[in-house]
Amino acid sequence: MKVLWGKPGLTADEVVQALQGKVTWNMRTIRTLINRLLRKKALKYRKEGRKYRYWPAVREEHCVQEERRSFIQRVYGGTIRPMLAALIEDAPLSPADIEELKRVLDKKESRP
Repeated sequence: MKVLWGKPGLTADEVVQALQGKVTWNMRTIRTLINRLLRKKALKYRKEGRKYRYWPAVREEHCVQEERRSFIQRVYGGTIRPMLAALIEDAPLSPADIEELKRVLDKKESRP
């Protein structure tokens, strides 16, 4: 998806070329993934002669948001607090990072 978000309208061969050296998948695996994304309606296509060109049917932000929700549900049972606590405890945070986190939490707390 990242390849097509970055450069919509590629053929399957062009997607394969764009992924060469970045993933260890072979051409057949990439084509299978494209077909799965089509079935899930995450991609749309247009036929041009004997080739198909592919475009994202969903925005990147939407996919990231859905993936984040799915991850939190699978790994943390839908509760975000333990994940945030673990990330904050494990990460090296600068004073500026801590202030930014406080600002975000204060803003969240002040919402109705």
